[in-house]
Amino acid sequence: MPVPAFADLGKAANDLISKDFYHTSQATLDVKLQAPNGTNVTIKGKQGFDGVTSGSIEGKHTLKPQGTHSRSSSPQPRRFIQSMQFVASLPSSLRTELFLFAFGAPDGRGSRDTVGLTLRHASGVTITQGWTTSSLLDTKVELAEAIAPGVKVDLQNLWNPSKANSAAQKINLAFKNPNVHSRAFINYANGNGNIDAVVDVVAGHEGFLVGGEAAYDVQKAAITRYGLGLAYATPAYTASLHGMQNLSIIAASYYQKVNSSVEVGAKAGYDVQAQKASGMELASKYKLDPLSFAKVKVNDRGIAALAYSTKLNAGTTIGLGLSLDTQKLNEAGHKIGTSLTFEG
Repeated sequence: MPVPAFADLGKAANDLISKDFYHTSQATLDVKLQAPNGTNVTIKGKQGFDGVTSGSIEGKHTLKPQGTHSRSSSPQPRRFIQSMQFVASLPSSLRTELFLFAFGAPDGRGSRDTVGLTLRHASGVTITQGWTTSSLLDTKVELAEAIAPGVKVDLQNLWNPSKANSAAQKINLAFKNPNVHSRAFINYANGNGNIDAVVDVVAGHEGFLVGGEAAYDVQKAAITRYGLGLAYATPAYTASLHGMQNLSIIAASYYQKVNSSVEVGAKAGYDVQAQKASGMELASKYKLDPLSFAKVKVNDRGIAALAYSTKLNAGTTIGLGLSLDTQKLNEAGHKIGTSLTFEG
């Protein structure tokens, strides 16, 4: 199994417990479209029971490898110097080719001279532009394996045009191979000029995983938080143990795929400083048929949640959710919600 990121050590259990229950507290609408040129457009909207409505629109486009050209087959007039061309390329280990060229060719009416710079990227570039109803513009450029095999670089700019000094830049670096998965997140805020970074790394061998993370504030010149994690993962089940918030919270999770139709998971936390349990949740998922599934979840506060999702056709999925306070069944406060997703 591939080595996950530090935040994903207990992902299987967290997804089972958290996903698909969100519509018990809100109504959501997702529309996913793909333009003829390959651009993926995602439109999201939600309305919570507090009456607040929010939405976002995002466009994502992957550029194909650039820099190729075709030669013209038309005959050229013979001259003393037909053409001159100079080409310089970076080492192939960088997986990127940079061409600096100068070209000149007489055509009978003078000469055609060109000097230029061409960047050809082996795996293409992905550009994502997002906009939300809070006037936040989110621009991201992703370079997969642009520097070396297994390395991914993301450049992100967040900007609210209606707020001065609201721009923020982020650089995300990731390296992944069969035994190690490491990441670095560097954030810069224009408003206060502060730079902070978060670094995490996970190493694995034969299903055993160990990892850690640390956050560093440049202005304070101090580590602001750290955590450790242990996990054991197989295709059938995973178990993980996290020490979060400077090891003040211990979280344990377990996930098992019982068979092709049934999945179960559990998550529990313990507050070291308060010396008491900080919550426990149990969840199960049952696949009714290839297009439908049902989920149930209950926590230590007596809140039970039910979720049902079915695919109406190739591009439409509907979800229904219900949240009940089992200790106050005769009182108001129960929630019901829906979600609707269109894909095309």
